[in-house]
Amino acid sequence: MPAQPPKDSRQMSDTTTDTQAAPDYRDTVFLPQTDFPMRAGLPQREPEWLARWERIGIYDRLRERAAGRTPFILHDGPPYANGNLHIGHALNKTIKDIVVRSHQMMGRDARYVPGWDCHGLPIEWKIEEKYRKAGLDKDAVDMIEFRQECRRFAQGWVDIQREEFKRLGITGKWDDPYLTMDYHAEAVIAADFMKLLMNGSLYQGSKPVMWSPVEKTALAEAEVEYHDHTSHTIWVRFRVASSQGIWETEKDASVVIWTTTPWTIPQNRAVAYNPGIGYGLYRVGAVAENATAKPGELLVLADALAESLRQAAKVEDWQRVRDVAAADLEGLVLAHPLRGVEGGAGEWDYDVPMLPGDHVTDDAGTGFVHTAPSHGDDDYQLGLKYRLPMTYNVEPDGSYRADLPIFGGQAIIGPDGKEGPANVSVIKQLAWAGALLAKGKIKHSYPHSWRSKAPLIYRNTPQWFAAIDHELTDGMGEYGGTIRTRALTSIDRLVKWWPQSGRNRIHSMIENRPDWVLSRQRAWGVPLTCFVKKGAKPTDADFLLRDQRVNDRIIAAFERDGADDWYRAGFKDEVLAGIVAPEDYEQVMDVLDVWFDSGSTHAFVLRDRADGAPDGIADVYLEGTDQHRGWFQSSLLQACATKGRAPYRNVVTHGFTLDEKGMKMSKSLGNTIVPAEVIKQYGADILRLWVAQTDYTADQRIGPEILKGTADSYRRLRNTLRFILGNLAGFTEAERIDVAEMPELEQWVLHRLAQIDRQLRHGYDSFDFQGVFQAVFQFATVDLSAFYFDIRKDALYCDAPDALRRRAVRTVLDLLFHRLVTWLAPILPFTMEDVWLSRFPSEDGSVHLQDFPATPAAWLNDPLARKWETIRRIRRVVTAALEIKRTDKVIGASLEAAPVVHVDEADELKALKSVDFADICITSDLSLTGDPAPGEAFRLSDVPGVGVVFEPAEGEKCQRCWKILPDVGSHKHPGTCARCDAVLSAG
Repeated sequence: MPAQPPKDSRQMSDTTTDTQAAPDYRDTVFLPQTDFPMRAGLPQREPEWLARWERIGIYDRLRERAAGRTPFILHDGPPYANGNLHIGHALNKTIKDIVVRSHQMMGRDARYVPGWDCHGLPIEWKIEEKYRKAGLDKDAVDMIEFRQECRRFAQGWVDIQREEFKRLGITGKWDDPYLTMDYHAEAVIAADFMKLLMNGSLYQGSKPVMWSPVEKTALAEAEVEYHDHTSHTIWVRFRVASSQGIWETEKDASVVIWTTTPWTIPQNRAVAYNPGIGYGLYRVGAVAENATAKPGELLVLADALAESLRQAAKVEDWQRVRDVAAADLEGLVLAHPLRGVEGGAGEWDYDVPMLPGDHVTDDAGTGFVHTAPSHGDDDYQLGLKYRLPMTYNVEPDGSYRADLPIFGGQAIIGPDGKEGPANVSVIKQLAWAGALLAKGKIKHSYPHSWRSKAPLIYRNTPQWFAAIDHELTDGMGEYGGTIRTRALTSIDRLVKWWPQSGRNRIHSMIENRPDWVLSRQRAWGVPLTCFVKKGAKPTDADFLLRDQRVNDRIIAAFERDGADDWYRAGFKDEVLAGIVAPEDYEQVMDVLDVWFDSGSTHAFVLRDRADGAPDGIADVYLEGTDQHRGWFQSSLLQACATKGRAPYRNVVTHGFTLDEKGMKMSKSLGNTIVPAEVIKQYGADILRLWVAQTDYTADQRIGPEILKGTADSYRRLRNTLRFILGNLAGFTEAERIDVAEMPELEQWVLHRLAQIDRQLRHGYDSFDFQGVFQAVFQFATVDLSAFYFDIRKDALYCDAPDALRRRAVRTVLDLLFHRLVTWLAPILPFTMEDVWLSRFPSEDGSVHLQDFPATPAAWLNDPLARKWETIRRIRRVVTAALEIKRTDKVIGASLEAAPVVHVDEADELKALKSVDFADICITSDLSLTGDPAPGEAFRLSDVPGVGVVFEPAEGEKCQRCWKILPDVGSHKHPGTCARCDAVLSAG
């Protein structure tokens, strides 16, 4: 037992003297007793709790305990098995863990199977780098051997990341996670791909896709990020080749286009205009020195953009000759700007039609759009509509085909990700051909690979697609007949979006997205398990082999030996034998987009695992906002194609993590926060508390100062819990009393508990952890520590053990303990385990095996709450008045005061008189009166009608409870008041 009472608002000034010598009563005061340390020591102690949870098998015990409960499944969006965890990983996994733990403690069977995304380019790229350093050629290595190296690399990072996630306190089935490279997973991914083959969604098409010359593969939109990039910009003359209409007299006119991709000019097949834009014909007058514009030439431009071109072309003056109407442009034929160029071998001696297009605007450029159907989506769509020919001038490495005249072999983007010579070469040829009107450079947002960080191009290449508007006849049409309609219906009818803005974001993406590019020209992934008939065209009915017997053989082989089997010599002959002639078919060797892999996880996790979801549908998918175009979308499209609806009921999104100044984190800026370093300094619970305190739906900030503030909040909360623990020492059921017997103050605390219980369950159910924590934290530190505990310390320390008031307080502390510790366990699992076991030591017990206690609705008492709101409001006036006296050193503690409180309102006065207001204000005495307050009375402007006049307490200080009372010194025990004398006399 401590040698002396703790310092608090009851402590008196050292200047107070006693009229009567008295014994030392310190050992008779019931001070808090607990071994729960004030200092947490989280970095050192948390690993002990992790080892303990593993030893007692906490996750599996939870599953046993939850048998028969309603399942609640948060399906883990798989992180990529490549590299140590960053702060975004910590945020994401902690939010997920809070969801899982809270729903478990609200009475559900909250299962969590962690998983990893294991295939794909980043891993393959790492192995290629390893080969390059060793002077090896990847293409000379056996494909299966190469894939095995990729598998070993991924498994190594799975093992590292697993331990890092566990160190964060994440609960889950860590001994049996799901991996997209597991044999069963690869078999299911292939099986789901073959459903597209069988239902007619799969087709091979030639269209421009986002292409990485550095990685030599197509990329999905989710694999693209945008960075500032400086591009060449050119204005190019397309000479009018028609001689009809107004062009009979304006034969030397040129339509001017503007582009930031000069390298696409050799692939031009049309020029687009918008009939709704106003165009004019301009005759050039004087030009500046070194201008490429020619005096007297005629240029066709959008009127709204004419001035910007005049400046770019260094035209000093010109004349607008006439309007150019849409009818003048309709059917107009132009000459390719490289027509007749020396060395061109007739490559560009074709006509270029003018075509109307809604995508053309007069926001920038010239109002005319150079159209290369092989190198842009708008261009491609226009080409489809008007049957423009496609070109195949660009190779997988981003260079022109070797036999292209003039430019053959020149790189657009080099292997190092830097610009090749192609752009400059095209610009020079245009200048020599007299087609270049002006040139410059522009800095703009440009697509880059999120892996190599190199710029991308649009490139026409044969790829495999899933047609999202194809009418399916798969018997799963409840929510629509196409992938797109099923997805849009799911978004609106079957899924709740948290926050709701997520619905609008993904709805517009699905509404406008093109067909899904499924193929990648890489090695490490699940192959596109299909065969094409030799000599057949993609449009032929028998181009693709569709036979379920073949599919079943492939699935069985993958289940047995994994997807590597696809690359084994003789595999094609084995799976086709006896069904079709193997020599009539070619095996597709592309691999699937890894987003199809992760999009398929609902099938081999939710559907196939014993701990999956009964109906194969997750209760929650939870990731960052970027996953509206990533995993949320790929899972939605894949599931709509293979099971007819979305694979989730709720989608929760969080923002990104920034530094304290709101800047994006980067190693170059030196502002990154590494989870392992935070844990080493503060402990994982501090990092988890930071997550709970943030509004994760928006971008969050983190840094040294923010973490210091988080640690301070933690200390305040820990002190509250330590007080409860210390004052529950020796509590037994025999001491408990019914709510009806409790004083009003205790009933008010229970009312607050019932309020927060309702708020907390709603908050956890709606994924509002910031709201949950703020409610509990404010209650613990303001309602309890700063108010209730401060008032009831006297009863706890000095009342007799069997006193009703003390028993009421201890009963309430017990009720508080069970709720606060379980309520906070999902957020602070290490600390709450420590608190729980400090009170209930056990070899195999755990707070995480508990549920949130049921809190009786009968505890709610709104009239009582309103009354105590009044009492607390008036108490603020008293404590503020006494604080001034303390600051002025008139008193040393509030127990030296016996203020007079003037209250104008009769109902308020009645409320104060119905309680021991002196106790509540922690004064030795207090007078209440309805008389008008004198002028010198202390007042607070926001509490009208209340005035406080300071008066000193009369009598002597009780040497046991420190109250100053008139009866001190008149009892059996020297220097005590009546209450303390009775306690001492009893025993």
